[in-house]
Parts: sequence; structure tokens; C-alpha cells
Amino acid sequence: MSTDHQATAAEEEYLQTIYWLEEARLPITGANIARAMQLSAPTVHEMVGRLEADGYVRRNADKSLAFTDSGRRHASAVVRRHRLIERFLTDVLGIPWHEVHEEAERLEHAMSPGLEERMLAAIGDAKTCPHGHPIMEGAREEGVPLADVEEGAKVRVLRFENEAEDLLHYLKESGLSPGLEGVVAATGDEEVVVEAVDGSRCAVTKSVAETVSVAADPSPPPRTALPDKLVLTKDRYGR
Repeated sequence: MSTDHQATAAEEEYLQTIYWLEEARLPITGANIARAMQLSAPTVHEMVGRLEADGYVRRNADKSLAFTDSGRRHASAVVRRHRLIERFLTDVLGIPWHEVHEEAERLEHAMSPGLEERMLAAIGDAKTCPHGHPIMEGAREEGVPLADVEEGAKVRVLRFENEAEDLLHYLKESGLSPGLEGVVAATGDEEVVVEAVDGSRCAVTKSVAETVSVAADPSPPPRTALPDKLVLTKDRYGR
């Protein structure tokens, strides 16, 4: 089917989630989409069928999903708009970074190309959203989960892989932020503590540390974050 038409807002939400799964190296399955979007399996199955019929995704032999060329173009466009809006809201309007994700979700479907160009000009040289994800496709710096880094290692926070609203608030309260540099002062089964270069200490639960990507020296082997960390609520953070 031709995909020259504009994807619906509902389709864009799914395309955005599939893009994020692929970017995070997680299997693109109906179960993972349902978990990430906190939707029922039948609801996801129905929408995946629509995406397939509209030519945005195709099924692999193992039943996993993959983008078509058109699907990837649509998905990368909506993700770019989302991350651009987040950066604009933070840098230009001064909204704290832990509050912009939900605002961007509401605004991303109505952005015109002209407004997108103006926002790009307004953010200057910024290359990532406030949570560390690249605005432009293909610019992602690979990292490792903070949970894997050994005590005494130097770290630089790259991004927060999970942008669930509750989790962003938790991370903001902890003192961690993309770009922060420091040393892993302690790591255990329950908690990871990073001592920043300014002497402040940022502590998060081991579960949350799974969702924080860092560049580390020495670095543990690369590993994909666990699929069950796709969506968390406060109860899952050990709070």
C-alpha cells in the first residue's frame, strides 16, 4: 500500500516506540511494544496490523517486526520532532528537563516544517534532547548501563534510556543528568552511587542504574538494558 499519506497520531506513537526499541537494541516484538506503551496485547496486535497494512512495518520470519523504508522515514521524523521540542522547551523556554517529555508528546504531532526549522535555529548547536538522545538519526554514542560499571571507574552520563515521567522525576531528584562526569563511589545489589566532579553524590537504585547509559573507564562489556526495564513506576525503583 502507498504510504504517501500522513501517519495518524496513533500510528506515530507506535512508530516512535518501535524506533526507540530498535535504537536501544531491544527486540521489536508485540510483547515489548505492549510493555513499553503499557497497553494490552490485543490493542497492540490490532495497531501493528494497521501499521503493516499501511506499509510502515513488516514481519520477519521469527515474527519480530522491522521498519519498511517508509516506516523508518516517518518514525525518525516524529522522533526528531519530539527531541527537538524537548530541547527547545528546556533551553529556550526554561522548563526543567524532567518535565518536558510529556509536553513534547502532546506537541510533536502538530508541528509544521516551518516551526521545526525555527526551533532548530533556536537551539543552536545542541545535538541531543535534554535526556541525552540524539536529535538527528545516526548520531547515538554507544554506552553501557551504569549498573555494570565497577567501583572506582570514571563515568560520563550519556542518556536516560527510559523517559517514563516518574523515572525522570526520580533521576532529577538523584542529581544525575546527561553530561555529568564523576566516579562510581559505590555499587552493590541495591544501590549505585556516583560522586560528581564537584563532590556531590548521586545515588540511584540498581534498577534505575540499568536505565542510565554511561561512557566508562574502565568500561564493562557492552550490554543491552533489560527488557523488563522498558517501563517502570515508582514502586519498581525500590523507593
